[in-house]
Amino acid sequence: MRLLRFIYGFVLVVLLASCVKEQTTVEVDDVIRIPYGDWEAPMLDTEELDFTAIPFPKLSDYGLFEGKLREFQTAERVISYEPVSALFTDYAHKSRFVWMPSGAEARVLDDAEGTIAFPDRTIIVKNFYYPADFRKEDEQIRVLETRLLVKRAGKWEAFPYVWNADQTDAVFKVVGAEIPVKWTDLTGEDQVINYIVPNKAQCKSCHNVGEEMQPIGVKAKYLNFSRGGQEAENQLRMWEGHGFIPPLDNLEAFPKMAAYEDEKEALDARARAYLDINCAHCHRAEGPASTSGLFLTYEETDPMKLGIFKTPVAAGFGAGSFTYDILPGNSAESILTYRMGTNQVGAAMPEIGRVSVHAEGLALIKAWIDDMEGK
Repeated sequence: MRLLRFIYGFVLVVLLASCVKEQTTVEVDDVIRIPYGDWEAPMLDTEELDFTAIPFPKLSDYGLFEGKLREFQTAERVISYEPVSALFTDYAHKSRFVWMPSGAEARVLDDAEGTIAFPDRTIIVKNFYYPADFRKEDEQIRVLETRLLVKRAGKWEAFPYVWNADQTDAVFKVVGAEIPVKWTDLTGEDQVINYIVPNKAQCKSCHNVGEEMQPIGVKAKYLNFSRGGQEAENQLRMWEGHGFIPPLDNLEAFPKMAAYEDEKEALDARARAYLDINCAHCHRAEGPASTSGLFLTYEETDPMKLGIFKTPVAAGFGAGSFTYDILPGNSAESILTYRMGTNQVGAAMPEIGRVSVHAEGLALIKAWIDDMEGK
């Protein structure tokens, strides 16, 4: 009897020891598959990653965030940023981050927009999410996608990641995705759309300058403001403090754009800012829509290039029954507002990135055009 007890005890010890050994040698991939909503990202050093192996299968493989991934607690050398005016994407909320390797700096170029030249191995992160109720924007958040821009060998590449149902991680989806999403808006009305995550190839449709992929929202003109109000630190100064850019002498010497949602700003500045961040990545001299002759950057000064009394080059049925891109004093007969206000394929602008009309943005541009009468 004692012998049997000894044998059972020995077997139990062996089994327990083998379990402990298995736990210490479990691969990260196996842990990630456990469907626990409280799963936390592994501690990884982004500096040590093999950038030639990107795209990694999962967002957690990059080591950009710690703890519960959906909470976006930044790891070392990851900082958040926010452009003064934001791209509209079907009312999705967004959070944005940049990681750069230690010892590396970006440079603010001396051009009209304050383009920022980033070093190799930079990662730019953009998360898209919806609160269940926009009146409680910090509660019941559902993250739909994360887009990464990665610079290696002097070139930028884009990688879309789609979040799982448990909100524990996101997986690389080269083909993008279509995701039903529902939320309650600020007026208490329920909204439902099929949200589109762009495929990898579509990313270059917008991130395209001179046929090369480039970031959009990280330029001095978008960052040269105090995020969070007047008492907050200017974002360019914050980047200085983190060693992301060299010291800048006078911020007033750098480009600065208006916030289109700020009603205290001049109507013209707000409208131009809206068109810049939502349209000018294509509608510029070196952009994919250069042949249209419609250039909508914040810095453009030529009325004709801005669309005023300009006839379209080749809009087809996208022009509706209208003659001019902008007919001063008459937004109802301007092609620009017609295309912003429709979801018809081939006529809607922007062509990708939205399935719904931005009512507030459209109202702003209509007010701007109507205000041109007699000027």
